[in-house]
Amino acid sequence: LQPTPVILLKEGTDTSQGIPQLISNINACQVIAEAVRTTLGPRGMDKLMVDGRGKATISNDGATILKLLDVVHPAAKTLVDIARSQDAEVGDGTTSVTLLAAEFLKQLKPYVEEGLHPQTIIRAFRTATNLAVNKIKEISVPVKKDDKQEQRQLLEKCAATALNSKLIAGQKDFFSKMVVDAVMSLDELLSLKMIGIKKVQGGALEDSQLISGVAFKKTFSYAGFEMQPKRYENPKIALLNVELELKAEKDNAEVRVKSVEACGGSIQTSVGAMTDDVLGQCELFEEVQVGGERYNFFKGCPKAKTCTIILRGGAEQFTEETERSLHDAIMIVRRAIKNDSIVAGGGAIEMELSKYLRDYSRTIPGKQQLLIGAYAKALEVIPRQLCDNAGFDATNILNKLRAKHAQGGMWYGVDINNEDIADNFASCVWEPAIVRINALTAASEAACLILSVDETIKNPRSTVDGPPGGGRGRGRGRPHAH
Repeated sequence: LQPTPVILLKEGTDTSQGIPQLISNINACQVIAEAVRTTLGPRGMDKLMVDGRGKATISNDGATILKLLDVVHPAAKTLVDIARSQDAEVGDGTTSVTLLAAEFLKQLKPYVEEGLHPQTIIRAFRTATNLAVNKIKEISVPVKKDDKQEQRQLLEKCAATALNSKLIAGQKDFFSKMVVDAVMSLDELLSLKMIGIKKVQGGALEDSQLISGVAFKKTFSYAGFEMQPKRYENPKIALLNVELELKAEKDNAEVRVKSVEACGGSIQTSVGAMTDDVLGQCELFEEVQVGGERYNFFKGCPKAKTCTIILRGGAEQFTEETERSLHDAIMIVRRAIKNDSIVAGGGAIEMELSKYLRDYSRTIPGKQQLLIGAYAKALEVIPRQLCDNAGFDATNILNKLRAKHAQGGMWYGVDINNEDIADNFASCVWEPAIVRINALTAASEAACLILSVDETIKNPRSTVDGPPGGGRGRGRGRPHAH
């Protein structure tokens, strides 16, 4: 008698498990990494993504690219998530995180295929990550906070390093100064909300400016406004919640909120109770023509430290990408102020950790030795990718780097300009240590997470398209709320 087959799950349910499942997850992550791989570093290329509505986005920011790719593979989504978390936490290094995680998995693939238990691998990786993070903390260089001048230069270097790989790398000196000014003008909390970025089309990038205060489009006009003076010294500002005219209420609301935060005063709903204590004030109000728009500038606001960056530039995609790049740089400068230790970028810190872990792995017995060795090898993906993107001979340069680090040149990394290796600490390619620490922990956590999954069960209902109108079909459903 043949035993009756037990049907546990609905017909059409797709389950895959065991080692093949793990391998296919690892391969999916490789594909994600391929998508952002070439954007790493100063010679990285940009990606042009066109979404379903035909809106084109040009970006170099790993998190932005992965957000726009509609990833459906469940395991590969993990990589998208860590890129996002890196973006939220430190702002920069999103491409590196994705690359590291994928490379960890790539190095582990042979061990998984040979049937090494994933938990063993995960344990080794946890050990290696802890060692690496402690090593970064140990060798990172603290910044002297008391010397304002020195701190400022350091922050500019960090901002310039963050902007190196972006579209606006050519103007990085100009923008890194602007970003540092913007962040320095904030108060202790360094809240990002207080840096407004307004994009005005037209003009050159160099026409971008930083207004210390609030700036917004002129939202209203009134009879005889051409006759009024365009500059006021120390004006009083009344913030009214009254419809002076039927016009864009949204703009007015935004303007009111910004001004209250900056100029003091409180929002009035009627014109009756005008006393001095409800009026805000600032040192200078002026109306300026920026591109095709008139802008109102409130400068020297007493209450909050706010500033507004007005970006100029030709194409809309270009100014948007500039805004994203500046966001990265602003986040980096904030981080560098809060956590005041830095390491050298350009693959230097990765090579140093790689050497350290490789030496460490030789001192322990058993499988852990192989696995920590694999972790060390995976770290080399960053300098290797930097070389590949610049079109250098990666093997050659990595060999030089290994030799240099073995002799104790701990800050040596890839020198993009001369196709060689250089002391990146001396040549001011710096990043806050926290960026690297976060990247390592996030990448290895993602790798461990993907390794610990050995089965995917897909419900057939969610994959088969329902009748049109019932639920969302492919693409023609209700528009996503972003």
